[in-house]
Amino acid sequence: MPLFGCGAVAQVTTSENTKGHYISINLGFALGTTFGIYVSRGVSGAHLNPAVTLSLCVLGRRPWRTLPFYVFFQVLGAFLAAATIALQYYDAIMHYSNGQLTVTGPTATAGIFATYPADYLSLWSGFVDQVIGTGALLVCILALGDHRNTPVPPGLAPVLVGLVVLVIGISMGSNCGYALNPARDLGPRIYTYISGWGDEVFRAGGGWWWVPLVAPCVGALVGTMVYELLIEVHHPETGLHPDDDSDHQTIDNKQALELEGVELDLNGRKSCPKEGQEGRKNVRGTVEEEDCPDKF
Repeated sequence: MPLFGCGAVAQVTTSENTKGHYISINLGFALGTTFGIYVSRGVSGAHLNPAVTLSLCVLGRRPWRTLPFYVFFQVLGAFLAAATIALQYYDAIMHYSNGQLTVTGPTATAGIFATYPADYLSLWSGFVDQVIGTGALLVCILALGDHRNTPVPPGLAPVLVGLVVLVIGISMGSNCGYALNPARDLGPRIYTYISGWGDEVFRAGGGWWWVPLVAPCVGALVGTMVYELLIEVHHPETGLHPDDDSDHQTIDNKQALELEGVELDLNGRKSCPKEGQEGRKNVRGTVEEEDCPDKF
């Protein structure tokens, strides 16, 4: 995700808005999120954001022992993404900044990689900004992953999460760059610290650096609590969507069995393997013989 997002910022900044605009940056981060989820969800469950991972641990959906490992590799991935963009845009950055790597000023380039507050923004207001933005992100993510809420078509969830990032960017991004993700900010900030921008990356904005680390985690927990209390606990105990009738439930049950590899006959019953053939295999093995009527 930071690869495309920071790349978009680099292109807009070094071209002085002639090869992209603010919407380009939003699209870069949004589409980067979408494709980051598609690439990684089969291996890690698409854990790209420490704040989201923390919330899932609080909900009991991930073991706490995995949290440090996820966070480490999330930060490392963002660090490597920043290094890649710096390598790709090195000449453009040096040309734009006249060879001076600065954090503030008219030719500042540190903002290509990490977030910094607007001149008018206080630390408190920036903290609140990040809590609200990340809280909104978590409410939407939890809704998209809630099978008892409005079901999401298979394979579409990453696109919708990307749209969530996009709408947050175009509505809540001007104050401080809507980090929403501690790893997305810390990894690139560490890279700029060791690559020529110096300790100003931690001193700028009145010591802003800790806000994108702490506030998104607080916002994620607030968003999780809001969704759990206002939505999750009000679902029917059956776990079925409240608008489903019995016919729809029957169809859903058939589809679930078919997805597991179990053949159904015309009456909706499990069919048995023909004599001399093995049972049809599914993710749980084969159709057991005791599931079938006695052979004649």
